[in-house]
Order: sequence, then C-alpha cells, then structure tokens
Amino acid sequence: MSDNRQTLSEEEIDELVTAQADDDSAWGKPTRISRTRLATLLTFEDERVAKLPVESDPGILAGAPVFRGTRVPVASLLDNLAAGLSIDEFLDNFPTVTREQVIQVLEFYKHMLARLNRAA
Repeated sequence: MSDNRQTLSEEEIDELVTAQADDDSAWGKPTRISRTRLATLLTFEDERVAKLPVESDPGILAGAPVFRGTRVPVASLLDNLAAGLSIDEFLDNFPTVTREQVIQVLEFYKHMLARLNRAA
C-alpha cells in the first residue's frame, strides 16, 4: 500500500487544531485536540477514503468536494439536513445524487465525528 498522506503546513495544522464553525452550522462548539492526535486522525485508511463517492476538481465549483459525477457540493447535503430537510427531500432537490452516495457520506462523517469525540 502506498503512502498517500498529505503533509500539512504549521498554519494548516493550527487552523485544524481549533475548528470553529459558523454559529448557524450543524457542527456546534469548537473541538480542541492535540497535534499528535490530530496527525493520527488525518492518517485515514486509503481504501475507506478512495471508496467515498466524493471528488474534488479545481474545474468544478473551485475544487469544493462534490458528489462523484455531479456538480452537487457535499456541503449542500449537510446544510439541507441541518435545515431540517429529510434525505428524500434532498434527493428530490438533487436528482443526480443517489441514496447510496448520501448514505456512504453520512456513514463516513459519523465515523469521523466519533473519532473526533474520542480524541477531544
């Protein structure tokens, strides 16, 4: 297995150590974790990330993560759910996204949030 880990600058690490979302987001309070723990969290399993139905291309929405094969930002799913819409309503609004893609992304976020909560 090749080593595809990204090397972050000190500035990028500092930004990640204290993550503060906007007041109107679904993320809530800032999470503080140690640099060592952060480095561990950023070392994702290559297979798990590669299977995500998400891609980022500078030519599509300035590189924002989108559902693979679409121009629908992943953030739009989170924003819609935070606003109280159901998955079915999201899928009705964005017919190019599949239910399977939504479930895979939500399962990944659930996994990552659980890891962050254990690290905090």
